[in-house]
Amino acid sequence: MKSINGLLGAMTLVLAGAASAADDWYLGVTAGYYDLDGERAISEDHNSVTAGVQVGKYLSDTLAVELGYGANAGHDDFDVLSLNGLLWLNNSDASHWRPYVLFGLNQYDFQDASNLVLEHDDRSTQIMMGVGMGTRFSHGLEFRADLRGMLGHDEDGEDMGVQFSLNKVFGSKSVAPAPAPAAAPVVAQAIPEPEVEAEPEPEPEVRTITVRLNVEFEVNKDTVLAVYGDQLEAIAAAMKAHDDIDLVLEGHSDSRGADQYNLSLSDRRAKAVKAKLVEVYGIPAARISAVGYGETKPIASNETEEGRARNRRVVGEMSFSEVYNF
Repeated sequence: MKSINGLLGAMTLVLAGAASAADDWYLGVTAGYYDLDGERAISEDHNSVTAGVQVGKYLSDTLAVELGYGANAGHDDFDVLSLNGLLWLNNSDASHWRPYVLFGLNQYDFQDASNLVLEHDDRSTQIMMGVGMGTRFSHGLEFRADLRGMLGHDEDGEDMGVQFSLNKVFGSKSVAPAPAPAAAPVVAQAIPEPEVEAEPEPEPEVRTITVRLNVEFEVNKDTVLAVYGDQLEAIAAAMKAHDDIDLVLEGHSDSRGADQYNLSLSDRRAKAVKAKLVEVYGIPAARISAVGYGETKPIASNETEEGRARNRRVVGEMSFSEVYNF
């Protein structure tokens, strides 16, 4: 047991160093289940249950080192000491479940195995690697569960195991400086400080926001093209945010064709845009008016193709006020 006592002394030194560190540290209890290599097993079924303690220190938000000690529960067959590094695989909120990886060393001590003559050294060391999941509860309680694989050389064997850990995490606490000795009271005449007038609160700024709609059409068509979806969505959002404002849609045409036909075509175009706002964006029909003006209000020359394309249109406009506080 001298070697185990020495390892427990090392654990005590780690605990003392962790307690004085500026970062978080933790102290916990563990329960493990080991499936030992056949040549190293104490019992015939190669299985062993351990209970132990561990102490660790966080070097950063995602990296910690820990020293753990465990003993075969219910027997006095062997003890195991582990020195591990623990790396959390993400830096999310510790109260959520987070994956982690383990890497380090395990040292077994079989000196107390009194019921069986072992065919290997009383003490052996293995490389340990593992993966697990953990989370932190309230009051600094941290729970972890991991799967571990231990690999030695020659007779040190290959073992597998699972371990559950429940840790209490302690945060660093700054020590308040000792109060300075009280000085002898000095009697002095108080000098009144000049009164400073409070600055007046700035007046909120009112801005007028205008949302415009301009939908152009193909020759002799009243189909609303999909390219104007962004404009329709913007005008619909403004109407939903300001349900006290109605919208007037004005339809227009170029000068080709009879006056009466153009008047009817411009009216159909305005009603097509209205139907889109009602059916696709859920705007009440009663809040939208549609009127056609035919070719009477051109905005460009009807002598060119470009000008006629600009005149084949439905326009609408909404204006409302927004208050900005600074």
